[in-house]
Amino acid sequence: MARLEGKRMVITGSSRSLGRHFALAVAREGASVLLNGTNREALAATEREVAALGAAVHSVPGSVTEAEVCHELVETCVARFGGIDVMVNNAGINRDRTMMKMSDEDFDEVIAVNLRAPFLCMREAAKAMREQGAGGQIIQVTSASGLVGNFGQTNYAAAKAGLMGMMYTAVKELGRYDIRCNALWPLARTDMTQGLIDNSGKSAAELGYGEPEDVALGLVWLASDAAAHWNGQCLTLSGRKAALWRSPVEEYVSRREQPFSMEQLESLLAGLEPLPIYNTRGENP
Repeated sequence: MARLEGKRMVITGSSRSLGRHFALAVAREGASVLLNGTNREALAATEREVAALGAAVHSVPGSVTEAEVCHELVETCVARFGGIDVMVNNAGINRDRTMMKMSDEDFDEVIAVNLRAPFLCMREAAKAMREQGAGGQIIQVTSASGLVGNFGQTNYAAAKAGLMGMMYTAVKELGRYDIRCNALWPLARTDMTQGLIDNSGKSAAELGYGEPEDVALGLVWLASDAAAHWNGQCLTLSGRKAALWRSPVEEYVSRREQPFSMEQLESLLAGLEPLPIYNTRGENP
């Protein structure tokens, strides 16, 4: 039996690049797929590819920054396939500039697509999953930028970090309905990362990026029943590397029965070594 037989999935931003590979990968494993994108021509081409695999597929064009489109995605998935089991928040854009050169429009547009849209999709999916009474899963496609920051990506980093905050909140709010929420950080050669790869003078593999079809296997696993015990987890996958990210934890914990005086606080904190900021290339600054 295919790993995703009977699963009904919505994947935003699935007309091209990594989203297209996500759609093809889950279709090969038996899922019914509701596609979404803003480019109607690319969306139709992906729909034909998915259909050629024998999967049930339908597409809803439009921007997920619009609440009506997000509602239509979920409503159509339920109408066409009989319900919704997995919502994948994959749609994303970047408008990279250093903080002092970033315009208001650069910031707002990225936040709208990468953070507001996932909120709208999560809300609609959670309502439908609660209504059907069989639970489900929401999967956030995040990035290193949202976990440790990245030069020139204040807007993108803020949005992707927001996805993680929404994931942890969903774990607390939606668990009573048997709705889980996990995240995937794909280390893949995509439209977004290709420019960085080209400018580096190195290959994608040398920089730690995998091919999208290999990285898409992480989504297959997360969406499968094999991951039914996962909730609030963040999986990193490059095809050759797989890892889990730990939720932020306290370090150097010190407690007193009475509130700290200023002098006591100064004494305590002055003796602590600042914690390193993790570098995705394996080095700490």
